Amino acid sequence: MRALLSAAPLPAVPNRVAIYLTLEGVDYYPRVLGLSAANGDRLLKRLTCLSLLVSLLVLGACQTPNLISDAGSSSLQTFYLVRHAEKQTGTNPSLTQAGQARAERLAKILSDAGLTHIHSTETKRTLETAAPIAALSGLPIARYGASDLPAFADTLRALPGRHLIVGHSNTTPGLAAALGGDPGTAIDEKSEYDRLYVIELSAGETLSRIERYGVRYQAKITEHVE
Repeated sequence: MRALLSAAPLPAVPNRVAIYLTLEGVDYYPRVLGLSAANGDRLLKRLTCLSLLVSLLVLGACQTPNLISDAGSSSLQTFYLVRHAEKQTGTNPSLTQAGQARAERLAKILSDAGLTHIHSTETKRTLETAAPIAALSGLPIARYGASDLPAFADTLRALPGRHLIVGHSNTTPGLAAALGGDPGTAIDEKSEYDRLYVIELSAGETLSRIERYGVRYQAKITEHVE
């Protein structure tokens, strides 16, 4: 958004100048300033600097930060770990409508992450969770087995770049720990689908955090009555 200040003489009022503010193409007219033309010019020069400052402040206020936008980070490797999105019932189920919406949300927030690799187990629910970001980025989905997480973590560490790994409630925290991150508490298998691990490996240092995306998980609080 751009702000512009300008001055114009008032024909009906001799030796007076009006200062105009134009904000994103819309003119706003403050009260006429009781200034001579000469004083108006001097004031305008000062206000020109102010208009630039206003433009920068407005632009900064209007920008919405992305949850994941560290493609320019200095980390050597970054791993994004998620459990698959909401699933249907049955053997090897697909995603529900809510799960599809979450997968699309994941693709949106990772669109600026600079992904170089996408990994998924062989199940429909994990592959469908990874599908939107794979289509958006043009990256293939590499299949992996979750039976030996420490070995898979070693494989990931040998691949420079930025990785999305889609897994399950009983594998994702363990993989986070195998990569040196904080696994957090156990994932609620029935209803927690929004956990996003971000693990960054740089020279001799591992940084990890847990974020949330899409519809938020609401932990159930049970009362214990004696």
